[in-house]
Formats: sequence, structure tokens, C-alpha cells
Amino acid sequence: MEKTSKNRKTWYKLDLSANVYPTLQRKNFSSVYRISVLLKEDVEPDLLQKAVDLTLPRFPAFKVALRKGVFWRYLEPNNRPGPFVQPDIANPCMPMAFKANNRYLIRIYYYHRKISLEMFHSLSDGNGALYLLRTITAVYLRLKGYDIPNGNGVLDIETEPDPEELEDAYLRYASSRVKPPRSQERAYLIRGTKEPFYTLNIITGILPVDRILQISRNYRVSVTEYLNAALIFALLEKQKTSRVFAEKPVKLAMPVNLRRFFPSGTLRNFITMVYPSVDPRMGEYTFEEILTQVHHYMRYYINDKFLNADITTNASTQQNPLIRIIPLFLKDLIVKQFYIRVQDRQSTAGLTNLGVVDTPEEMREHIERFDVLMGQPFSARTNCAIMSYGNILSISFASSIVEADVERLFFRKLVQDGIPVKIESNRKVEG
Repeated sequence: MEKTSKNRKTWYKLDLSANVYPTLQRKNFSSVYRISVLLKEDVEPDLLQKAVDLTLPRFPAFKVALRKGVFWRYLEPNNRPGPFVQPDIANPCMPMAFKANNRYLIRIYYYHRKISLEMFHSLSDGNGALYLLRTITAVYLRLKGYDIPNGNGVLDIETEPDPEELEDAYLRYASSRVKPPRSQERAYLIRGTKEPFYTLNIITGILPVDRILQISRNYRVSVTEYLNAALIFALLEKQKTSRVFAEKPVKLAMPVNLRRFFPSGTLRNFITMVYPSVDPRMGEYTFEEILTQVHHYMRYYINDKFLNADITTNASTQQNPLIRIIPLFLKDLIVKQFYIRVQDRQSTAGLTNLGVVDTPEEMREHIERFDVLMGQPFSARTNCAIMSYGNILSISFASSIVEADVERLFFRKLVQDGIPVKIESNRKVEG
């Protein structure tokens, strides 16, 4: 956070992750994701609007507009009216024009019992957005007359933000003497029929946490490892039946919440990517063999030493004196081409797991579940997002292609393992 002078507004530098997302912006794509809470009573829009108005000032890094400088973009306070709650739409995570919506980079929707928060990724990762949604929901329930305390993911809207909530935690912890290269071997890319603008196909599976925990324990892996392996298994089957000219590795792009390894209360982005993978050119893999490979990959790479080296690579790029003086339009061109030619092509699908959601005990009787949606993929593929609340695990796929082969193979594997799955979708059912 920086102040230009006593008489001028506070403004915020984009954090290390945030810088890339505006460069990928185009008319039919924005780096937007959604987190939703399903209540047990229908939402009252007027009270929800009041809750948003009362809550958002407590999150100054989200009550902002995106601006362009000569060398970098930055966030400045946004005191315009809004954001205004809206009835939900059929295709969520629509492109977010930076000058629309009174320049807010968040949107709030309601539909029957559901409240949904959409956020442009430059503001925060899912952790920060979840704090905002839980606090808005708590304030909304208070306005309805319920006694909801702070804590357990709900912030006190009467207090000033802790300075740590606003920090770029990457810069605090980037200290490794090793900087691993970014480029990796290209992965298998799904080929499918592109949907017309702007159509986002969503398939959500709802399943019991206790059952998937039992199955994961039977395999002696974590739930995240089990679900990663199930998705890799589905993607390998998809590649096999697609009869590609030459098989390639199947890789998942999986965000890791760095707060687990480097203590920080930041509500801004603080994640990095790992890429669990299986190479079918080495031979046929059973599901158990995929599980073993994923399990050992996770245990080997997801630790503070490897993750520190990874974020140090990012930090060194941004802090390079030559990079700092390149005009913004050239930075955008370089970053976009790097992402298209390297980053996007080194993963087959995305999988993110926000883990177990906590709330104050007094909120639990009013909430059925939480959902998370990664939004439209940058290229024609599917992305998977997972979170749990109580005994309900929600797994949502978002895709911009017609075919749903991967989703079908994934959920079929879970059912074959004895996990009951209830499917919900926004897809139109023909006939």
C-alpha cells in the first residue's frame, strides 16, 4: 500500500499474481471466478444490498478501481455507488469490463436461496473472496434479526483492517537462492466444439464428505490427492478415446494456498501453481498407479522450500530493473505471448480445492452449502473447483466446450468407488 501525499488517495500496487490477469483480458474472456453460499431461506435483495454497503468499506483492497500507469497498473479507492446486487444470470463469470459496473471489480448476484460473489482475480484469490462473502452473509443474517458473532471467517466490520490484510505477501517471503525455470513440456490439450459467446457450461457434483473421506483413507491418500487422481484418470481416458496423433502428458494446474506454509493474514492473492501429471507414453496406468504418482508428487513438491523457490522466480522477474522500465503496453504484449505459448499449454485442466469452509456456529443453521466456480478457461478446456461445508462436498466443472466427456468420466469413477453423487447443471437438456 502506498500514499502519494496527505491530500491524495491511498492506492495499491497489484500483487505479484495480480499483474498477469489484466494482460489476458479480451472481449470474450476475463479472469473472473465465483463463490456462492446457499442459504435455507430465500434472499431478500434489499437487505442483501444493505449488507454489501455496510461490509465493503471494511475491505478497502476490494473497494477499488483498476487504473493504468505508464509502467504498471494499480488499484485506487472507488467511492462510486455500488456494487449493486443483481438477479443471477444463466452464464456466470461473464467478462468484466474494467470501466463498467461503476469500475467495481466484484459483482453480487442472488437467486432464490443463493448469494453469489464474482471477483476479478487481480483483487484476490479464493481465500480473500471467501472472507468477503462470509462477512456479507453474516451482516445480511444480522439484518434479518439473527445473532451472528464475528470470527471463524467473519470479520468485524466496525474495526479497521489489519495492515497485514493489505500486504503483498509474495515480496515478504521471496527469499530463495534458487529460481526454477517456468517452461515445462507441453501437455495434452482437449479438443472440443467451442460454445458460442458467451456460454459457460457448468456441471456440479454434490457428495457426502464422510463417504469420500472413507474412500480416500482406504486408498491411503488425502481427499485432494484422490480427486486429482480421479481427474487425471478421466483425462487419460479422454485422450485415449480421442485417438490423438501423438499422446502427451496429462497435467493439472493446481493452485496452492501459500498461507499454509508462510504465515500471513493477507486478503490479496497469495497462491502459486503446482502441476501433478502422468505421462501415458511410459505405458498404461491403473488408477492405483495414478494415485501413487500424485501422492508422491504432492509430498515432494508441496513444502516451503520448493514453494519459496517458485515465488522467488516470480518476484525476481517483476523486480528486474530492465522489466521495471519497459512501458506497460510492451509488458502486456510479452506477458500475454508467454502465457499463450508456455503457461496455458503446459496444463490439460485446472483443479482448485478451497478446502473446508468454516463459519461461526450460529451461521450454520442458516447455510446449506458453499460452491466455488473457476469461471471460463482461457482456452477450450474444463476447469474443476472444489470446496466443502459440513458434510457436503461441492465439485464444479466450468467449460466453454460442448462435450462433457471428462466430467462424465470423472463422476463415473467416483460412483464406481462407491461415492453417491448428485448432479446439478445449467446445461440445456434436449428432448
